[in-house]
Amino acid sequence: MKTVILAGGFGTRISEESHLRPKPMVEIGGKPILWHIMKEYSHYGFHDFIVCLGYKGSVVKDFFANYYLYQSDVTIDLKTDEYTYRHSNAEPWKVTLAETGIDTMTGGRIKRIREYIGEETFLLTYGDGVSDVDIADTVRFHKSHGKLLTMTTVNVASRFGVIRPDERGRVRSFREKSESDGSLVNAGYMVCEPGVFEYIDGDETVFEREPLEALAKDGQLMAYRHYGFWSCMDTLRDKEYLEGLWRTGRAQWKVW
Repeated sequence: MKTVILAGGFGTRISEESHLRPKPMVEIGGKPILWHIMKEYSHYGFHDFIVCLGYKGSVVKDFFANYYLYQSDVTIDLKTDEYTYRHSNAEPWKVTLAETGIDTMTGGRIKRIREYIGEETFLLTYGDGVSDVDIADTVRFHKSHGKLLTMTTVNVASRFGVIRPDERGRVRSFREKSESDGSLVNAGYMVCEPGVFEYIDGDETVFEREPLEALAKDGQLMAYRHYGFWSCMDTLRDKEYLEGLWRTGRAQWKVW
């Protein structure tokens, strides 16, 4: 089963990093967050990846083109230009790097990799979110209901305290944020049937709008509830949060 990762956006809200590289290549613990996501999937036995490239896609290509070199000891004979590799630590991955356009929207990127999927069920996620979700269980859940798409959902709490003023503006109560103040959001980690391609028009289609809305209307969208860890690296603050978790050994997404 192939895993499709959307990695072509501009990452404008983390411009401190994304002016140099695409957001999925921003590093946590010295490795791109894209690598962390792939390690999660690989832990569950999914080793065949399709990465949808766009903005600064060459950075992603360079990373994988040189991956074996960077993960090995290497002796280079400068006279003959011969390389001898030792103590390699490469991953068991097959990676298709698909150019899906600079300005293409998420739905368009998915539509463009249709040829690589065939008629098989496939996995789909975003290149900026990590989680400890049981990916194998999402697949089992998906197969149990027979619909076109399963979406992993998580509850995201409000970042702010809750204030309850009366009609005159007088604050009657204040309390810190809690999980109940948040709402369910699309965490990615989706399982899809090829039929979802029929819901996407073209490059300008935002997958999270018309396609998902139409799938829901047709009764073809199911939610897999995840109650564990999930975090999206949307801003520099998010990056620093994830970096802190990794540095202190509290990275819950490190299931491998």
